[in-house]
Amino acid sequence: MKGVQRVKVTQQWDKTFPQSSQVEHQKVQFRNRYGITVVGDLYMPKGAKGKLPALVLSGPFGAVKEQSSGLHAQEMAKRGFVALAFDPSFTGESGGEVRDVASPDIFTEDFSAAVDYLGLQSFVDRERIGVLAICGLTGMGITAATADSRIKSVAVTAMYDMSRSMSKGYQDYYTPEQREKLVDHISQQRWKDAENGTFAPGWHELGFDDKGNVMTGPTLFPKEGKLPEGMPEFVYRFFDYYKTPRGYHPRSINSNGAWTATTPMAFFAFNLMDNLDKYHRPLLLVTGDRAHSRYYSETVYEKANQPKELVVVKDADHVDLYDNREKIPFDKFEQFFRKTLK
Repeated sequence: MKGVQRVKVTQQWDKTFPQSSQVEHQKVQFRNRYGITVVGDLYMPKGAKGKLPALVLSGPFGAVKEQSSGLHAQEMAKRGFVALAFDPSFTGESGGEVRDVASPDIFTEDFSAAVDYLGLQSFVDRERIGVLAICGLTGMGITAATADSRIKSVAVTAMYDMSRSMSKGYQDYYTPEQREKLVDHISQQRWKDAENGTFAPGWHELGFDDKGNVMTGPTLFPKEGKLPEGMPEFVYRFFDYYKTPRGYHPRSINSNGAWTATTPMAFFAFNLMDNLDKYHRPLLLVTGDRAHSRYYSETVYEKANQPKELVVVKDADHVDLYDNREKIPFDKFEQFFRKTLK
């Protein structure tokens, strides 16, 4: 696109998954409507001709395109789709002056900016563009489609509604008093950031200790060593993905750091699912029968308009759907997008 401020990117293959000989790959850059340069990995079926259907991919929250979204993009390209996996603004290789800050609005915009880019390519049929979002970017993918009719269908996997998660806690456990305590904690952090002229890191999903005090830290996971005993099982599963060779990447926030400590403020203020009743395009939700996040998918499925489908993968937890090729229903994704992107 014209006017894109180029940012420096890594050209060599540095993904957490092997490169496929069936797919062509290149780095691309495009600008969102806020003027931020977004960087993506574009995957295409090798030797493809004519105008092809295309998919926009991103997620999980705090991950980079070299992890789960890239794996999904490459696999969908093998199946005949142009697939663009991108780093949201302020993260990974994408631009944005403040690093590691999240915005429900701007991340939603990034999906539409990716549609802009794809629709300008001669090898893409701009009337056949869909979204495949993972984990914490699923809410933004759905929200983008409520306001952007160019997105013809959406599939989400391992869904995490980040507005609900941050403002209500896991399984909506925050009491009204706890929520107010969290709002004050984040608000007071803004004073500290303003006084220091910097943006301190902190947990995006906050908890409480046994004395009722807000818990946070400079990194999501310990920089070295193992997690302490007694953590919820899903935390160990996240750790196993982000902090081991399985899914570790040096640019991933979850692998190496934390979001800015005031990041949750925007997610307290804006509910990503407020416009779900205005979504009228095909929607596929994929979750695991052992996924701790399953309730997010079930809630959206219950409230969403038709046409919709919920797929529960047998013997799969949340993180299995990131990279376990035996559990990820790629055949179902292909079937869904071939039907909805005619």
